[in-house]
Amino acid sequence: MPDRRTMLAGMASLPLLPHVARAHHGWAWAEDVEFTLSGTITRARLGNPHGELEVAAEDGAWIAEIGQPWRNERAGLTEEMLAPGTPVTLEGHRSRDPDERVMKAERLVIAGKTHDLYPDRT
Repeated sequence: MPDRRTMLAGMASLPLLPHVARAHHGWAWAEDVEFTLSGTITRARLGNPHGELEVAAEDGAWIAEIGQPWRNERAGLTEEMLAPGTPVTLEGHRSRDPDERVMKAERLVIAGKTHDLYPDRT
């Protein structure tokens, strides 16, 4: 059984949990300004908790966070269309940290077709 100090420390840290989860899964880490990135897919993963694309762009390698599996499916994305070598344009929001080449995508344009991950965000 945990001692009193361990229990108090655990209880004191509980209010921090929503902030930790929001830092990764929310939008707070990303700029408010719309951002567009064009490049070539080098790797794709559509699994949980959200998909990711690695994209080779003119200014270097980027990581693009895309939607959760259900959101990607609703937008019409498949593993086949995200194959390495596929040209892509991503629209969304880049990291607030200028040293990170990371973005959260709202839309992907592949072969002239727009795949809207967040249709309610404009």
